[in-house]
Amino acid sequence: MASSSSSGLTFKLHPLVIVNISDHYTRVKSQMHPPLTATNGSDGVDNTSSSPSSSSSSPSRSPPPRVYGCVIGIQRGRTVEIFNSFELLYDPSTHSLDRAFLEKKQELYKKVFPHFYILGWYSTGSDAQESDMHIHKALMDINESPVYVLLNPSINHAQKDLPVTIFESELHVIDGIPQLIFVRASYTIETVEAERISVDHVAHLKPSDGGSAATQLAAHLTGTHSAIKMLNSRIRVLHHYLLSMQKGDIPCENSLLRQVSSLLRRLPAIESGKFQDDFLMEYNDTLLITYLAMFTNCSSSMNELVDKFNTAYDRHSRRGGRTAFF
Repeated sequence: MASSSSSGLTFKLHPLVIVNISDHYTRVKSQMHPPLTATNGSDGVDNTSSSPSSSSSSPSRSPPPRVYGCVIGIQRGRTVEIFNSFELLYDPSTHSLDRAFLEKKQELYKKVFPHFYILGWYSTGSDAQESDMHIHKALMDINESPVYVLLNPSINHAQKDLPVTIFESELHVIDGIPQLIFVRASYTIETVEAERISVDHVAHLKPSDGGSAATQLAAHLTGTHSAIKMLNSRIRVLHHYLLSMQKGDIPCENSLLRQVSSLLRRLPAIESGKFQDDFLMEYNDTLLITYLAMFTNCSSSMNELVDKFNTAYDRHSRRGGRTAFF
């Protein structure tokens, strides 16, 4: 596999493709490894303890599944824009695709999206494998130069970039034999308004393990803090670069200065009076909502206390003749 592509194509990947691949992998993984039940239902027999043979074949030790599908989109000149994807039926033993299923899905998508074409295929894994070239060659009768989108489902907290790689195929002569190999291609994320709304909705979904609202708020604030920290580091790099240019340590480039000036105009000016007024208004509104919530909780607690007090004195009045005074 070569290091980078030399085709000169520009790839634009939409978030819907990443969400579809992730959803496909999650469904297949959950179907292969269903959650273990602690009891057997009516007889109450505990099934958590098992023999050594069964523990050796636990889901955690089995290899992760691989999923396959097609990516569709539009190619305008040298720009390839990947909009959507759908699943494929693949037989790993024979390295063959279900052509009837592929043609049916292609026909259905053509009715809804007449301008979309099959641009390539996708899979999951840490890196491209030799068997992937069989699928790649099988799709060349539909697209003579298909793209390969690879999603790495393993979690790496140290990685900052998206675990998505786009490969192209190039014909290289190796040991005197022409062979197709995968080469990495650079890409950018392209979104539309509908996708931004849907991705934001997915990001705010409540976790399935019963996470509280505080957990979701902490995750949201952590993401916001990371974004601000990244923005601060990038601005600091620009600041050091401009200082070095001002001191004469590096040559002055007017094109870069124009780009920096254009970038700085996009940043919000937080020293203006309008920003201070809007910030104080929003801050006061937040404090007011917090105070109202506290008063509501106090009123609810006081009402519960009064109800319990009246109930207790009502029982006492029936026994001793006294009446409640609330």
